[in-house]
Amino acid sequence: MKFSLPNCFFLFLLLLLSACHSGRFENDGRTVFRYNESAGITSLDPAFARNQANIWVINQMFNGLVQFDDYLKVKPCIAKSWEISPEGLTYTFHLRSDVFFHPDKVFKSGKGRKVVAGDFIYSFNRLLDDKLASPGAWVLAQVKKENGKYAFFAQNDSTLTIRLQAPFPPFLGLLSMQYCSVVPHEAVEKYGVDFRQHPVGTGPFTFGMWKEGVKLVLLKNDHYFEPGTDGPLPYLDAVAVTFIVDKQSAFLEFIKGNLDFVSGIDASYKDELLTNSGLLRNKYSSQLNMTKQPYLNTEYLGILIDTNYKAAAESPLKYKLVRQAINYGFDRVKMMRYLRNSIGIAGTAGFVPAGVPWFDQHQVVGYNYNPVKAMQLLGKAGFPGGKGLAPITLTTNASYLDLCKFIQSQLGEIGINVLIDVTPPGTLREMIAQSKVNFFRGSWIADYPDAENYLSLFYTPNFCPAGPNYTHFSSVEFDNLYRECIRESNDSLRGVKYMQMDKLLIEEAPVVVLYYDEVLRFSQKNISGLGSNPLNLLNLKQVKKAK
Repeated sequence: MKFSLPNCFFLFLLLLLSACHSGRFENDGRTVFRYNESAGITSLDPAFARNQANIWVINQMFNGLVQFDDYLKVKPCIAKSWEISPEGLTYTFHLRSDVFFHPDKVFKSGKGRKVVAGDFIYSFNRLLDDKLASPGAWVLAQVKKENGKYAFFAQNDSTLTIRLQAPFPPFLGLLSMQYCSVVPHEAVEKYGVDFRQHPVGTGPFTFGMWKEGVKLVLLKNDHYFEPGTDGPLPYLDAVAVTFIVDKQSAFLEFIKGNLDFVSGIDASYKDELLTNSGLLRNKYSSQLNMTKQPYLNTEYLGILIDTNYKAAAESPLKYKLVRQAINYGFDRVKMMRYLRNSIGIAGTAGFVPAGVPWFDQHQVVGYNYNPVKAMQLLGKAGFPGGKGLAPITLTTNASYLDLCKFIQSQLGEIGINVLIDVTPPGTLREMIAQSKVNFFRGSWIADYPDAENYLSLFYTPNFCPAGPNYTHFSSVEFDNLYRECIRESNDSLRGVKYMQMDKLLIEEAPVVVLYYDEVLRFSQKNISGLGSNPLNLLNLKQVKKAK
C-alpha cells in the first residue's frame, strides 16, 4: 500500500490552521463537518477515553478489533473474524491485512506501518500498565495471567489469541470500547506523554491540529480500510471541533448555520426548540433534522438499605413497603412532559433501560402513579397517612433540583415528608461511594451494551466502595442468577435470566427508577448519514454534507 502526502495536503492543512471560520475553506468544494464540544477535550489518547467528549473524537481517529453497529451488535473492524472456544475462555481473532497506521514521522519515510497482532498486545499491555494509570484498565480485568504476564498471544502477524480467567459473555462488547484501540509503539515511545496531543491511529480521520480550548481539526484519511456504499470512506474532507463553553451561545451558532450538529438539549433553549410533547417546533422544521431514540442511561433515586450503617438503620426507607410507596407516589409521565419536554421515557419498567440487546424491557412491570396504592402501603407499614413517618432527606445536585422538588411535592400529598439537600456533583459522588447518604439521585450510563452492566450494581460482592453496588442490596437469589448469567453463552437464555433479576429488583425496591434517557440529535438539513445509537457514540465516517 502506497502512501503519499501531496502539496495540496499541506495547503489544505495550512488553510485549516489559519481560517477562523470553516466556511472560508469550504468554498473550494471540500466538506467540513463542524460541531462544538462545550465540555472540552482532555486527551486524544484512547487510553484516556473516559468521557463522551474524548470518546467522540478518539472514535474518529482510532479502531479496535471489533465495533458496534447502530443496533449495538458487535461486528468486525480490524479483526475480520473470530472464534470463541466452547467453554468461553479463549478468543481467537483473525486480522485484516490492509490496515495501516496513519502516516507519521515516527515511521520510516514518514509513511504508515501495517498493523499486526503484536500491536494489539502492546496496546493492551499498555492499557493495563499501572504506570500509565489508565481509567480504562478495568476493561481487560477478565484477562488471565500466566507466569506473571497477561494472556495475549500472537500466533503470527494476523492471528491474536486472548484467554480469560473465567467466562464473561460481554467481553466482545468490552473490546469495542475506545480504550481498546490499537496504537503504534513507535509513536507512544517517541512522544511519551505528548501522545495525548499527537495521536497516531488507524481511523477514518487523521490528526490535523489542536489548540486546546480553541479548535481541533481532523483530516480525511485517504487510505482508510473500510469500504463505503458510495465509494471509499470517509466521505467528509475534515472535521472541525470548537469549544464554546456556554451552551446557549453554541446553540445560536448552530441556528446561524455555523455548526452542523448538536447533541442533547440544554435547559437554556429546550423550550425554544421543542414543544412539551418533545416535537421540533414548526419554525425550525424546515431548517433542522431531529432524531430521537433510547439512550442506555437510567436516571434513578438510590436507597442505602444496609442497616449496618447508621443512616440506613434510622431511616424509614429500611422498610420495603415504604420504598414501594415512594415508587407509587409520584407521576413520572407528568414529570417527563413538563420538566423534560418529553425527552426520555418514564421509568415504569425495571432498572435496565430500553435499547439493551437481548433484553425485553416490556417483560418487566415496574411502578406507575397510584397514590391510593401508596397510601395503602404506608398503612401496612405502620404509618397511616404518613403519621409517625420521620422526614426523609433526598440528596441531589443542582442539575436535578427541579425533578426532586416535583417528587417532594407529590410525595408530600400522601404524607411522606421529603427534605432536599443540594450537594456539588463531585462531593455527592464521593458520599455515595462511601455510603454516607441514605437517599440519593443517581444515574448509570452503560459502559457496554449488556444488561449485566446494569445488574452488576446489585451483586453482593460489588458493595461499594470496592464496587458499584451503592445501595448495598443483597439477595441470595439475585446473586445466584447473576452467576448463572456469567456462565451462560446463549444470549437469549441469558436475557431471560436478566429479566428475572430485574423483576426481583423491582419487588425489593432498592431504587426508584425516574426515567430512561434518550439520545436527541439535531443536524442541518444538508447533513446525511449521521445515524444514531443507544450509546450516543458519534460516528462520522459515513456522514455526507451536501452543498
